Amino acid sequence: MEQYRVSFENVEKQTEIATIMAEFGYDETLLTEGKTLLTKTRTAFDFNKKEDDETTEAYKNFTELKENLAKTYGLHRKKGKVIFRKEPTTLSKLALTGSLPTAYIKWLETVKKFYTVATTDTDIQAKLARLKITTEEINGTIQLISNLELARAEYLREKGESQDATKLKDSAFGEIDDWMSEFYAVAKIALEDNPQLLESLGKFVRS
Repeated sequence: MEQYRVSFENVEKQTEIATIMAEFGYDETLLTEGKTLLTKTRTAFDFNKKEDDETTEAYKNFTELKENLAKTYGLHRKKGKVIFRKEPTTLSKLALTGSLPTAYIKWLETVKKFYTVATTDTDIQAKLARLKITTEEINGTIQLISNLELARAEYLREKGESQDATKLKDSAFGEIDDWMSEFYAVAKIALEDNPQLLESLGKFVRS
């Protein structure tokens, strides 16, 4: 984009280049068309960068919350297995049997099951309290789950917006690259006898 910008700047500032290029069809009207495409590309590029940054930030927030929940639940799961080791029915109710799923959706459902059941069963709450899992801690973790779900929704939204912005940017670059390709091809012919002028458009000419 910087090379394109320099090309437009010099083709307008250097009278000799402007005159020759105008003779080959690149008058002010056509050059304005190219500059408009460049502005469109710059805008699309900047917007895509902004969306990428927002996606990165949203993902960071999501992963940090997930790590916090995984750490809290991991400790509670260990304690729960000890407390209810002789109560297979309760272990099953709390989803403490078998191995912990690794896929996010199934993992989260397993985590939610533990706290949903615990928060509605006073007998389970009393037993969990023996190993210092208080109702306040259970409620706090439920809030953490809610925050995590919101963070994931935000991340997926930002990711989608970023992908759309990338398509728009790629499309804009395709247009300006095509336009400039023809511009340089014509400039090479128009300025064949003036290689130093061609170089001022950002195209290196071998001596």
